[in-house]
Amino acid sequence: MGRSRRSRERVLGHLTELRELPLGGGPSDAFRDRLRDELLAARSGACEHPSRGSRPGSSRRGPRSLRRRVRARSLLSQLATLSLAAALMLSAFATYRAVPGDPLYPLKRAAESTLVRLSDDDVERAERELDSAKTRAEEMAELLGSSRENSPGKDALVGKTLKDMEESTRSGITRLERVRPRSPKIRSFARDQRDMVEPMLERMDGDDQDQATGYLDYIEGLAAPPG
Repeated sequence: MGRSRRSRERVLGHLTELRELPLGGGPSDAFRDRLRDELLAARSGACEHPSRGSRPGSSRRGPRSLRRRVRARSLLSQLATLSLAAALMLSAFATYRAVPGDPLYPLKRAAESTLVRLSDDDVERAERELDSAKTRAEEMAELLGSSRENSPGKDALVGKTLKDMEESTRSGITRLERVRPRSPKIRSFARDQRDMVEPMLERMDGDDQDQATGYLDYIEGLAAPPG
């Protein structure tokens, strides 16, 4: 397996694990330890292998001051790379805790879209779309919670999130029914969504309540056992 393929799979793994964090949660100790080990391994690998521009023996032929400058630049480059990687992962932690209206929320949605587009097959893509729908339901619960009750533009954010949830649901269900029409994940998803969305109805305004009721009618047929 090539280095680029391994790097891609590591990134996807990190994104998937971060996505499973509850809103307001943080990464597990195991995740932090694994990330630290990967960063240290990357640093060790960089130290063991000379840069592409250098040739064996060339440093011995150059002046001593030149060798020191080359080593200093190499070390600074490695430290900058490690710092950037750590900063990106810390930013990712904050991003996956974001809800609609937060500055980092667009980055969260972009990461989700990347996961969907990079899916290996239709089943995986459908399941990730349904995961997105579940995340939208969690975000609506957060928006409708008491801590954000008087947030400016809350109603518009709830309506937009509800619309996005329905689009992800219909896309994921359509795709999964096409490739695995009898998948038990469809009923399981529908039951979970029903249990999540139903209690929110009384906290929604009229238009959002009507849209949520239509959504519940749609997934109710999916949650019912096959006749």
